[in-house]
Amino acid sequence: MDQFQYTVKDQKGLNKTGLIEAADPQAASQILHERGFVVIRIQTKPKGISFGNFFKGVNIGQIANFTRQLATMITSGLPLTDSLIVLQKQTENEKMRVIITSLADDIQAGNTFASALAKHADAFSAAYINIVRSGEASGTLDSVLQKLADNLEKEREFQSKVKGAFVYPTIILIAMTLVTAIIMIFVVPKLTELYTNLQINLPLPTIILIATSKFMASFWWLILIGIVAGLISFRRYRKTPQGALLVDSLIMKLPVLGKLNRDTSLTELARTLGSLVGAGVPILEALKIAGEVATNAIHRQAVSRAATLVEKGTTLSKALSAEDVFPAILPQMVSVGEETGKMDEVLDKLAHYFEVEVDQQVKNLTTALEPIIMIILGIMVGLLVISIVLPIYSITAAF
Repeated sequence: MDQFQYTVKDQKGLNKTGLIEAADPQAASQILHERGFVVIRIQTKPKGISFGNFFKGVNIGQIANFTRQLATMITSGLPLTDSLIVLQKQTENEKMRVIITSLADDIQAGNTFASALAKHADAFSAAYINIVRSGEASGTLDSVLQKLADNLEKEREFQSKVKGAFVYPTIILIAMTLVTAIIMIFVVPKLTELYTNLQINLPLPTIILIATSKFMASFWWLILIGIVAGLISFRRYRKTPQGALLVDSLIMKLPVLGKLNRDTSLTELARTLGSLVGAGVPILEALKIAGEVATNAIHRQAVSRAATLVEKGTTLSKALSAEDVFPAILPQMVSVGEETGKMDEVLDKLAHYFEVEVDQQVKNLTTALEPIIMIILGIMVGLLVISIVLPIYSITAAF
């Protein structure tokens, strides 16, 4: 899809300019015509490189800010279209500005807000779109958007906590890799020349170190290609249904990371399901949508099976209890929600419960990783020192 700059005349005879995404100029012109505009000019947007926006997409933080601001304006009595026009002028992110412009144009053309959002499924999730659709149908769009903004902000904060736990070990790992590469490629070859000139018998650790150094110095480019190719292959394999199930099942068997992965997935599942049910989305449809947001493929598959049972008349609590991948508290609390008629509140409490569990596990993981990293670093340094010092000790002993 390309972007096109357009100038049109609206139904009031006023000129408007903006950006639109389409396959070609004819398709862009047709879309604008269907929205009730008279096209004056349309041209392909110049594709100059802007490093300020080169890496800028639409992330959850920007969606949360957009939702919060839109909810505030609508609650204050500003019409939806006018609110979008104001946000379009204030938004700095170029991609988000294009999306908001498209939303405003679609609504002016008589489309619903949910149908306009559905055209940008890469930015707005299925849960988001369905919640907005329910809010429009019930006339509670302002309150629905407020709750959506609350949940998105919670989700953003939650994701930041989880990602933050891996920042320190990632930095240490990268630093260790760089230091090791520098020693193997630049330092060890100098020592190899010294040992060769002295013509001494080298111990096995030193021989292995020198051989590894020669390989890395000669084929560093092959190592980089192998790492990149391996990462790309792994990511593609994990996107397949079989790969996702295999990788996630292996992760869940790990001592600390397994429970962290499970509870992270359940937090997203409970929060999304609670939001959908609270917005009035039918439980079966809400279950199918919420299952898609679970970060663990095993949970996605289990929710799909549970949805099939619910469709046949089984209660949600019994359907979930039939899946051993879910902890007992999940079907128990859902059963309470079914009996009290407060399913959305129960699911929100469940999401909070799993989020607290994740917070504690993140702290435990950070605490456990620090000594593990230091031990690994110490072993690596020790092996390097032994491999380098042993020949020097042999030379000293010979004299």
